[in-house]
Amino acid sequence: MAMNYNSKDEVDGGPPCAPGGTAKTPRPDNTAFKQQRLPAWQPILTAGTVLPTFFIIGLIFIPIGIGIFVTSNNIREIEGNVFMYYGLSNFYQNHRRYVKSRDDSQLNGDSSALLNPSKECEPYRRNEDKPIAPCGAIANSMFNDTLELFLMGNDSYPTPITLKKKGIAWWTDKNVKFRNPPGEESLEERFKGTTKPVNWLNPVYMLDSDPDNNGFINEDFIVWMRTAALPTFRKLYRLIERKSDLHPTLPAGRYYLNITYNYPVHSFDGRKRMILSTISWMGGKNPFLGIAYIAIGSISFFLGVVLLVINHKYRNSSNTADITI
Repeated sequence: MAMNYNSKDEVDGGPPCAPGGTAKTPRPDNTAFKQQRLPAWQPILTAGTVLPTFFIIGLIFIPIGIGIFVTSNNIREIEGNVFMYYGLSNFYQNHRRYVKSRDDSQLNGDSSALLNPSKECEPYRRNEDKPIAPCGAIANSMFNDTLELFLMGNDSYPTPITLKKKGIAWWTDKNVKFRNPPGEESLEERFKGTTKPVNWLNPVYMLDSDPDNNGFINEDFIVWMRTAALPTFRKLYRLIERKSDLHPTLPAGRYYLNITYNYPVHSFDGRKRMILSTISWMGGKNPFLGIAYIAIGSISFFLGVVLLVINHKYRNSSNTADITI
């Protein structure tokens, strides 16, 4: 006996099953997950739960913010065990395309990525038909001013301040994320076949005469490659170590800062600065975190008071209406 099927069969239950098979339907499996029968909990927001939350946040955040702010302000920006920073303003290192413009495999010393960088590095991927090492916009815009500090004594000869250039990068960056290409030959030979970034004065294998601070493991380069979250930022440049507990790291006097100007900022309307600072348990001087805690705590406490007044007012109105009725 012949059997005919029409299009309605396909709409209602899908195409007919093959002889001896089971019918296929678009219906999801009868499970709690697919049928959306999982247990759920929905909090009921009442004045008794919301108001204490606002007050607790305010009472916790405000003292923490005051403590952080006071600690930050107590950091002396002149003396102690001193860290030298360079600062830039109006430089958006957090731009999405800028942040992605790098090749982490190349920076980790991968030989294939060295000669064939990621396309994320465009338009700083190749130059003069050679791969750029290191590639990308971040590396290409590396800060390259030179800062020298001198103490002006009573005589006419200034005394140079020793600036330590190693120990300024994170340990994980220096020893894990950044590595030079493997090999026993010279660093120049290991970077053979590549070219320097467009804006650099020297190739990557000539960043420093110290082999432990040259190439991709140069600490100035590593510090720059850790992008900043805000357009105004500072990055660690040098360390001034304290030589004796009996004498300050930077004695009182007149200082002379010699700047070799290589890094233009006029194109993005930026500004440059140099900062000398000590550190505390929370790092260098930065009042932003303390102000943020105080602001959030104050707003929460203020909203708690406002909601408390509103709740008291309308609750009294509701009780009065019930009595009148």
